[in-house]
Amino acid sequence: MRKNLVMTITGNDRVGLVEEVTRLILQYHGNVDSSRMARLGGEFAMLALISMPANQFEPLREGVRALRNQGYKVTTRETERGDSMRYAGWLPYLVTVNGADHEGIIHEITQHLADHGVNIETMDTGMVPAPMSGTPLFTMTAVVVAPPALSYHDLREELEDVGDSLNVDTEVTPYRG
Repeated sequence: MRKNLVMTITGNDRVGLVEEVTRLILQYHGNVDSSRMARLGGEFAMLALISMPANQFEPLREGVRALRNQGYKVTTRETERGDSMRYAGWLPYLVTVNGADHEGIIHEITQHLADHGVNIETMDTGMVPAPMSGTPLFTMTAVVVAPPALSYHDLREELEDVGDSLNVDTEVTPYRG
């Protein structure tokens, strides 16, 4: 029988870290089913869904001690397999936001989504230089799922209104994967 777990690792970025982590997972007969990894500033962050034999779960949890001894923060948590049935029948959308960076953009957009019962599946944010001036521009791309009772038209128009109040461009389109 296999178990599924979510593993997070954060700490100083260095060459070879992903190889070391995946070697450790493989040592306990685990497989990285999906993951997200990023360098943010000088720090590295990894979030991974791992499947492995049930009898290897605790040994892996002990095995990550070597990473902790190197100063990395490591968490492991058992989880369910695959997509949650909680959002079955919900409608997926792609939300993009672009504009001059200022405090509160992420909060205002996500507060509006939460107020309407919309769940964020993935979200990436960042800064890019404006083409002519080099001024920092905020970018956000999110895949969300909305309850079937929330109309696409209402979600799109209301997020446009929020964007207008923040002086950023927002776009909501059906997500096609």
